[in-house]
Amino acid sequence: MKSKQAISALSALAHDGRLAAFRLLVKAGPSGMAAGEIAQRIKMPPSTLSTNLLLLSTARLVTSRREGRSIIYTADFDTTGNLLSFLIEDCCNGSPEVCAPLAGVLETCSSGKCR
Repeated sequence: MKSKQAISALSALAHDGRLAAFRLLVKAGPSGMAAGEIAQRIKMPPSTLSTNLLLLSTARLVTSRREGRSIIYTADFDTTGNLLSFLIEDCCNGSPEVCAPLAGVLETCSSGKCR
């Protein structure tokens, strides 16, 4: 991941509502969640949620698909893993024990099972 992409992703996450929606989608896993359910769970008006999901989508942190009349949003685990890798890529600086717990999280996320 390049700096510009990381900045875009981090900027998208730098808002209470967007961060709450993203975290909820990470918990939902690959099956994702309908926009209406996201709005209910995080207590956000649908119009505000729509704007926030668009910003997360532009940053490539979420994807969407249509199922009948619903739009299902899913966290993009590839982008999430790339962002985490970017953030920790230089953290060890000769001390791998410092990053070992983070590497474990990153490994879990890359398999689509972030926790």
